[in-house]
Amino acid sequence: MNQHTQERLRTRGPLLLIPDAVLLPEGVMELYAVVVSAGSFEAVGPTEELERMYPHLQPLRLPGHLLMPGFVDSHHHLTQSFGAALAFGEPSEIFRRVWVPLEGALDEESAYVAAKLAALESLRGGFTTVTDAGTRADVDTDVVACAARDAGIRCVLGLICDDTAADTDSAAVIERAEKHLAAYTDDPLIHPSLAISIPEAATDATLHATVRLATEAGAVVQMHVNEHLAAVERSLLRHGLRPLERLGSINALGPHLLAAHTTLLAPREVSLLADTGTAVSYNPVASAWKGNAVAPATTLAERGVRFGIGSDGTRGDGFRLAEAAEFAQRLAYGLTTGDSSCGAGWTWLEHATAGGADAVGLGGRTGTIAAGMAADFLLVDVSTPELALSWDLPWELVRRGNRDQISAVFVAGRLRLWHGQPTDWDGPELVRRAAALARSAVARAPLTRAHPTSTTARNTAVRETAVRTRALRRSTTAPDIPVRNTATRDPELRNPGTRENTETRETTTARNTRNTPHARNTATLNTTAPNRSTAQ
Repeated sequence: MNQHTQERLRTRGPLLLIPDAVLLPEGVMELYAVVVSAGSFEAVGPTEELERMYPHLQPLRLPGHLLMPGFVDSHHHLTQSFGAALAFGEPSEIFRRVWVPLEGALDEESAYVAAKLAALESLRGGFTTVTDAGTRADVDTDVVACAARDAGIRCVLGLICDDTAADTDSAAVIERAEKHLAAYTDDPLIHPSLAISIPEAATDATLHATVRLATEAGAVVQMHVNEHLAAVERSLLRHGLRPLERLGSINALGPHLLAAHTTLLAPREVSLLADTGTAVSYNPVASAWKGNAVAPATTLAERGVRFGIGSDGTRGDGFRLAEAAEFAQRLAYGLTTGDSSCGAGWTWLEHATAGGADAVGLGGRTGTIAAGMAADFLLVDVSTPELALSWDLPWELVRRGNRDQISAVFVAGRLRLWHGQPTDWDGPELVRRAAALARSAVARAPLTRAHPTSTTARNTAVRETAVRTRALRRSTTAPDIPVRNTATRDPELRNPGTRENTETRETTTARNTRNTPHARNTATLNTTAPNRSTAQ
């Protein structure tokens, strides 16, 4: 597609688009077209039929392209984008050591830029909707709303309603929740939601109040549930029930609840999800990077549990996320049971689009190419080497698709991205601005990391290997090698204790570096970042 095509796609009037194929719920349909008008799909059907119905519209043919629904990210933290790489190699419950301190260091400008940066990455990866679980930054939530709106992405925007801290006024929390739900009633892109960090972060009264408010507003309550073993054990010790069981015991489960992660599910809890209609965000990359387990998504699908697929802010590429969803099931469950399909490609495409929209409360608005639905869609180049020789396109999109194949991203009928760059604002300038603000924010935040940076770990490993190699050479050296020939050149041979002492010091230093419990503020994206203290 050329510049002329881009200009045609940017027009606000009705568009009759004729791609090579359209991805519908029933499958890939060739010789199909769509009419986009006023932000929605006005018509979807066979090309000849639509050309007869709309003779006044000049068809825009899109050779070599698939028109498919945009991806729906069912779990994100937009204001955590400055520290995405800080999660690498970290043990579970990283939110206590990294995310809470980092978001606490954000001011209004840095929170806006962080959220818009995350939105840009999501758009580049084919996401047309993101679900933000609420920011902990000390800024008005509307800052995040403005960032998403300015970027041009649809956003389910959470407001955190935790109230178990000693200085929290529960009545004020509920009042803020009511105002938040009312603030975006007519907004075309922002859909309000309530959020509770984890079940233990809210009193029973506030849990019930948020459920009531969200149900009345047709919104969802987002909550991290059964994500980490430590949280499951705390709940067992405190209540005698696992977190999801505890929510069921106080009637907090239901279609209004979006339970994030749910990686540690007992069989009874799967039944609870299915029986109550509770939705889940399955976050496979988060499980691999910083979790304790992988949610049993193939089991959830078989039991009819509603679920979407979320990035948790890890990596904003919809195709790679869909692949991770299938790949994690294959490794965690399929290999041990001989399940070589693990849902097949269509399962993960469906839950990354329509299923995700349903899980986050937007099932009647987005996620599907159909008349009356929001025109949130992608134009995917299927003439690339990865996709041109197609035998089973849904599978190929899951296993061979990537963001490089996305030519255009539309949200609410408007062209938002063209070949990876925004069409009406400066993406590269935002990235430069974010890089400067991120260095400052990370330097201010009292972060705690369990592991050093990759470069530090590598250098430590190299030193340890060198020490072991020298020790091995010394232990295997023949005892009758004349010392006289080398003593004058090697001072350590003139003093046999010298080498041993040197190697002991090197070994001790390497061991201390390797076993350091944590190093704070050490993660940087480049070597030009300012030095940071390692003490809290």
